[in-house]
Amino acid sequence: MTDLSLRLPNRRLRAVLNLGPKNAAKLTLPERFAAVDLFVDWDDADELNTLIVTVDDGQVHFELHDGQIEHHYHHLGGGDTTVSPWPADETELLLTWAGQIGADFQLLMPRILDDIAEAAAWHDEGYDLYVCEVEEPTQLDLIEVEVEGELMTLPWLGAGTVTHEHIEGEDHPIALLWTPLTAEPDQPIAEAWLDSVTELPRTKALPGIDWTAVGMPADEVLSWLEGIYLNHHVIPDAEGTLLTAVLARLGGIDAV
Repeated sequence: MTDLSLRLPNRRLRAVLNLGPKNAAKLTLPERFAAVDLFVDWDDADELNTLIVTVDDGQVHFELHDGQIEHHYHHLGGGDTTVSPWPADETELLLTWAGQIGADFQLLMPRILDDIAEAAAWHDEGYDLYVCEVEEPTQLDLIEVEVEGELMTLPWLGAGTVTHEHIEGEDHPIALLWTPLTAEPDQPIAEAWLDSVTELPRTKALPGIDWTAVGMPADEVLSWLEGIYLNHHVIPDAEGTLLTAVLARLGGIDAV
């Protein structure tokens, strides 16, 4: 089991960004939605903006493309549905609020993602303040976040080279790919995924692997892979943390 106490210290990141008018922040959500999480995903190829709003007892998913917006719901433990898990009047307000966040975010694309990525890069270089560029005077927003420290891990100490990639399956699985050469790793030797109960990674070695050739025993490889999974798929990085804070500011649910 990876020692979770071996973490780098948390660090503050301040980013001055141009977020526009923040129309959703002018709306007041019902008490039922006091604790809401926001997640957004952007598909460059299709210019598709997917916004996911999560509360304790359900989710609503939005897809925005070419000025059109579609949505569906997810009840706890169930698949997608057109039936809201909440009362009609409260659902209508939530849809209006979240739809406005999606529309406001869409207007900021792709510049806002570039600014967030650049702010995260500055953070990785040790700077704690990033200021976006603007062409003319405008009202800007100061976003302050605490970025969790990564787990301290060793570099790959086995033979050859490794990389990891997402694979099909539930609980966000990844495969560890290995090659004895300096070429791109292509042989799966282990897998990791997120335990939905403990919210910690689980791992397994794949059968038929020559661990002598790999240069590390299977248990050491799995321990190393667990740390990699924690850093890349569990512990929020600077970019993801800042993006979440931007969405909260657009929705008016952050502590300004």
